[in-house]
Amino acid sequence: MMLIGNLQRAVYVVAVALVVAVTALALAISAVKGARRARTRRPRAAIASVLLGAVGALFSGAALVGLLAFWSQYMQYAKCLNGASTVATQSACEQQFKNSVGDRITVLGNE
Repeated sequence: MMLIGNLQRAVYVVAVALVVAVTALALAISAVKGARRARTRRPRAAIASVLLGAVGALFSGAALVGLLAFWSQYMQYAKCLNGASTVATQSACEQQFKNSVGDRITVLGNE
């Protein structure tokens, strides 16, 4: 997500990844049911696809929740990076982001 260049689009990338993972999971479950109904001996590939779809949905969902929980910090970081022209200012933006996320985690932990 960090390599796409526009950090504001990351939430859309994660949301699309979540939709794709859930769709893959639904299709895989359907394939497993079809394989069992047809009494084929090898539904293993379908079971593997269920696991991969579940893992993709889990990671995408966690990333989406994380982005939404730290949305204001993330947007501030994106704006800071857009204005950063040197490595030193980019590093300062990154440190500011880490500090603000750390402060937010502390606040969330105390609630």
